Amino acid sequence: MSENRPGILPFKIAVPGEVLADLRERLARTRLPDEVPDTGWEYGTNLRYMRELIEYWRTRYDWRAHERELNRFAHFRAEVPGTAGSEGLGIHFIHEPGRGPNPKPLLLVHGWPGSVYEFDRIIPMLTDPVAHGGDAADSFTVIAPSLPGYGFSDHPVARAMNIQAVADIFFKLMTDVLGYSRFAAQGGDWGSAIVSRLGEVYASSLYGIHLNLIVAAPPRGRDAGELSAAEKAFLAEVEKWRREETGYQWIQGTKPQTLAYGLNDSPAGLAAWIVEKFRSWSDCGGDLERRFTKDQLLTNVTIYWVTQTINSSARLYYEARHHPWRPGARIEAPTGVAIFPGEMVRPPREWAERAYNIRRWTVMPSGGHFAAMEEPAALAAEIRAFFRDLK
Repeated sequence: MSENRPGILPFKIAVPGEVLADLRERLARTRLPDEVPDTGWEYGTNLRYMRELIEYWRTRYDWRAHERELNRFAHFRAEVPGTAGSEGLGIHFIHEPGRGPNPKPLLLVHGWPGSVYEFDRIIPMLTDPVAHGGDAADSFTVIAPSLPGYGFSDHPVARAMNIQAVADIFFKLMTDVLGYSRFAAQGGDWGSAIVSRLGEVYASSLYGIHLNLIVAAPPRGRDAGELSAAEKAFLAEVEKWRREETGYQWIQGTKPQTLAYGLNDSPAGLAAWIVEKFRSWSDCGGDLERRFTKDQLLTNVTIYWVTQTINSSARLYYEARHHPWRPGARIEAPTGVAIFPGEMVRPPREWAERAYNIRRWTVMPSGGHFAAMEEPAALAAEIRAFFRDLK
């Protein structure tokens, strides 16, 4: 791939100083809510922790340092035309060349409430495995785009920018814009759904797909049989998670615009909405900073703030709910799966094998939903192992 191909423009993250000054002023004027005493995080984001985080964000957090860190990667933007009626958009992406004899192109796809910053530590492990104790033959050229409406990509302004549309746009980014005839793809959260959709409709252009979140349903019909004790326990876990943890899905899937007025106007509100998910969905055992530093949490949140993308990102839930994707048949692209113990859902392998062509299934010892941040070395090793023999 040549970065001089038509329509590809170099991009540098450079947030205007006045945006950062406005952020600090808003943080200084934060009006905090009350809290039922001694409830921890039971009712939502803990007041003591938010007071501490806001003060750190206002007085000690250095966006410019993290901006420089992100800019060590090669960033670009390109206008990517839509397909099948979807809207074309300006898409931001990191494009880091692999250091090896024949690096495979690897599309890395994030989700919500993440960003390309999730891949800050794992990208070097994938592009330069030798520097991290690996084999040069396992190197990848990494392409990590910001989802439409996320980060430094354009905000969609039309309906139905759903999983199908994003998959089409990313396929055209990889093939028409960047010129790759075949590529590998990996994702979690929305990235898992988008990568799965790529595996459904573009399998012939893929080496395979790798997921660190997989959704699968139990067998149905006369051949379903009695569920095992383990299967029943899994369904009970899913029901508990649905009952206790999916309120955000309902509001973002039905009335994201209403929510956005508060979160787009209040950095404290935005941070509270996002940080609570990092605690609930990670393998942190209730201690958020056992997995993430304040700087990591705030760099991700600040990307949402400075790009004003909380509304456009949350709309993906609305579009997926109102314009859903259900695979029409078993996804035959070779599929690797890493099951992290802190992930929100962990279906049995037998269920997944009815929906996917599973070639590798690894139960990981630690880590959660934000695997590339929580366990970058372990996830990188799994990605390398899965794609190593796929030709």
